[in-house]
Amino acid sequence: MKPFDVVDGLTVPLDRANVDTDAIIPKQFLKSIQRSGFGPNLFDEWRYLDVGQPGQDCSGRPKNPDFVLNQPRYQGAQVLLARDNFGCGSSREHAPWALEDYGFRVIIAPSFADIFFNNCFKNGLLPIRLDAVILDELFRQCETTEGYRLKVDLAAQTITRPDGEVIAFDVDPFRKECLLNGWDDIGLTLRHADKIRAFEEQRRAQHPYYYA
Repeated sequence: MKPFDVVDGLTVPLDRANVDTDAIIPKQFLKSIQRSGFGPNLFDEWRYLDVGQPGQDCSGRPKNPDFVLNQPRYQGAQVLLARDNFGCGSSREHAPWALEDYGFRVIIAPSFADIFFNNCFKNGLLPIRLDAVILDELFRQCETTEGYRLKVDLAAQTITRPDGEVIAFDVDPFRKECLLNGWDDIGLTLRHADKIRAFEEQRRAQHPYYYA
């Protein structure tokens, strides 16, 4: 998992509440368990005017010009502004995979579905909960200012607006440490690789018949 430190990213406003995981990555794309390759199908039913299929080349598909991610001013965005209950619905881990593969590193919303919220941390995404009033102002600024960027500093737990205003946010200390160091669940386990190897060698010596 890629370590997270500071993201100074172009910001895109997704002004919809209760965005579920089937909207984030539709069910037909769940056949693969690879973490990569889902970015072109992020919000597939909203981004395109046809029905997408796994393995399809998306470069020639007709795009919905009214969907915010298709607007030229938001291309290359790394920060996503969202509304209440983002990531609700099924617990599919493909949802954060698709968001991360598209290029997002930060999602800011008033609230998230619990399983989606936890899955984000495990896949290199930083979900930030902010008060709805603060989000309203960020949405307003983002929508009225082309090239709007937010600087998110995880170590300092701050979001800096283009006008210099600094917003503090909370994050669980353990999740913060994991993101800063790029540790997913496997990475956390491999921190103890020497102890694991020593245990396995000792066990093999004590119980060789287990390995016959």
